[in-house]
Amino acid sequence: MGRRGKKKGRPVSGWVVLDKPVGMGSTEAVSKIKWLFQAEKAGHAGTLDPLASGMLPIALGEATKTVPYVMDGAKVYQFTVAWGEERSTDDLEGPVTKTSDKRPTEAEVRALLPKYTGVIMQTPPQFSAIKIAGERAYDLAREGETVEIPAREIEIGRLEIIETTAEGHTVFEIECGKGTYVRSLARDMGRDLECYGHIAALRRVEVDPFTEEDFVTIAELEAAAPSAEDRNSGADLDFAALDDFVLDTGAALECLPQVALTDDAATKVRLGNSVIIRGRDAPLEAEDACVTARGKLVAIGAIEAGMFKPRRVFTV
Repeated sequence: MGRRGKKKGRPVSGWVVLDKPVGMGSTEAVSKIKWLFQAEKAGHAGTLDPLASGMLPIALGEATKTVPYVMDGAKVYQFTVAWGEERSTDDLEGPVTKTSDKRPTEAEVRALLPKYTGVIMQTPPQFSAIKIAGERAYDLAREGETVEIPAREIEIGRLEIIETTAEGHTVFEIECGKGTYVRSLARDMGRDLECYGHIAALRRVEVDPFTEEDFVTIAELEAAAPSAEDRNSGADLDFAALDDFVLDTGAALECLPQVALTDDAATKVRLGNSVIIRGRDAPLEAEDACVTARGKLVAIGAIEAGMFKPRRVFTV
């Protein structure tokens, strides 16, 4: 039997809340962060289109185990809709497919907002990552196929007008749940207003539990990271300044009940064993909960009849 290869990279764990620039894809951003931190493992919590900017939470190491909890969190976007044109991609990237000379008044747009607030049905864009018979919708669309994508239920908690620009574009802010396509909103509102519309600018400003205060830019990370020259020199590298930008893995789990364990109980949990949860405020039942020891995340699991049963154990 062959030996397992040695893991490449550092065992750094936690969250980097990247302010992704326009023009950079989500996969490209993850690769860049992984290289800068020389991390063993990295992944993102929710794709952000290359034409969009803003929050792309990137998990390093053990934090990749908490990605689903961030993906399920509410998102806040600010976006600009340009009226008068519908495009194949519902944003600036695609060619114009429909045009109109009509431009809506702010009052007309505002009157439409209740229709797009709450639990609604939405059809994703043709250019999306939705799978149709095993194929990505955007791959089929690039080949010239028009596919029937079924509408899905989404939830929009808040949709507000921020301003109307000098060009007559409308700037919105939206708070929405998982699976919402902002490009579809622009398309559908344009059709309802009989003037057509597409996204002219899109920025994600929050992904619960992270906020704009957690943002870090590529430039800030590059300035703190060891230089390419140092990396090629073979000398020991100092990542201390870069690691200061990493948020604790447990920061992603604020939505869960949290229970502190003794050191002995934490050791048992790390070995995969169940333990009795003690404490006046400890829940007796919880489908999802996390336990900590000395302020560090130990495991995610369920609490049944006062017993914590680990599902995912964290090594750091």
